Amino acid sequence: MLYKKIFYLLLSSIILIGCSDVSTEGPVGGDNVAPSSDWLIPQDEVFDGGPGKDGIPPIEEPKYATSISESYLLDNDLVVAVKVGNEIKAFPHPIMDWHEIVNDDIGGLKVSITYCPLTGSAVVWNRTLQDGSLTTFGGSGLLYNTNLILYDRKTSSNWSQFLLKCVNGQLKGQEISTTPVFETKYSTWKLMYPDSKMLTRNTGFNRPYGTFPYRDYRTNNNYLLFPINNSDNRLPQKDRILGVLFDGGSKVYRINTFGADIKVISDIVGGTPIVVVGTTPKNFAVAYQSTLDDGTKLQFTALQNMLPLIMKDNEGNKWDVFGFAIEGPRKGTRLKSTKSFIAYWFAWATFYQNAIINTN
Repeated sequence: MLYKKIFYLLLSSIILIGCSDVSTEGPVGGDNVAPSSDWLIPQDEVFDGGPGKDGIPPIEEPKYATSISESYLLDNDLVVAVKVGNEIKAFPHPIMDWHEIVNDDIGGLKVSITYCPLTGSAVVWNRTLQDGSLTTFGGSGLLYNTNLILYDRKTSSNWSQFLLKCVNGQLKGQEISTTPVFETKYSTWKLMYPDSKMLTRNTGFNRPYGTFPYRDYRTNNNYLLFPINNSDNRLPQKDRILGVLFDGGSKVYRINTFGADIKVISDIVGGTPIVVVGTTPKNFAVAYQSTLDDGTKLQFTALQNMLPLIMKDNEGNKWDVFGFAIEGPRKGTRLKSTKSFIAYWFAWATFYQNAIINTN
């Protein structure tokens, strides 16, 4: 089987660069991934990724240092950042590539930072379930459309990272609550927030952090490890896009088209006014709702060379990358988030077919 051959080659390369605790079992069809057929997704499209349950170990006791002290990171390495209250934490891709999940507490909020290196998607999940109970998440060892399937340790139900909901088990159909994330490259992050907490390599595991485990996967548009159920060639497969979900569809914004300066796009998706802000060289894009809780609809323009401030509005407020008003009459207000995250185009187009591509 072609996928099994590819997987064996991949595992050999991982072992050669020092990875341990990885199974040599190749991917198999959905008939073998679980005894139950009680799935919201086609079971024959669920693949065994090889390492097994928690074979890619989550980080349960994360250790942090200041962002500027993590000198092993390269300037172009990406980091995933979260702000809750007054606490900011950042999670480098070179560590998340090897662990995919960090169970943590940020500003008193119990969260799981989830990252799938095969789909380039980072989403922060709240660990409080709909019934109010608390859980942690681990890696199931399964993949759907080459994307991470997590399981909750309370019920062992399986959750699709990309679909943001439980797809198998006791909690089937439940949606997960998420927290906004900000992704950018390390050189930008350390200039903006040098004293923020950065996840360190002191994970308790021996991994070659800084070496990407899947060779040229991030840039090779012809390189996928597992099947997907829909291909869309309107964009290159590994284009990084910010996707915004709305009832009945989605819209995507290509990070490589924002340009050298910070660009603000005022848009309406699914009937909701939003503002999308990004810049290509600093490799970030974020989206927030433009209408405040009191009904005020703000008009935004870009701010240049003032990071972490990225835009100002018609009232004189200045807003940062996390959607907080840092200066102005609404200081301390946070813009309402959109249901959005960054991913590779092929993955977004597979899960959310017929996505609208922004052309502004």
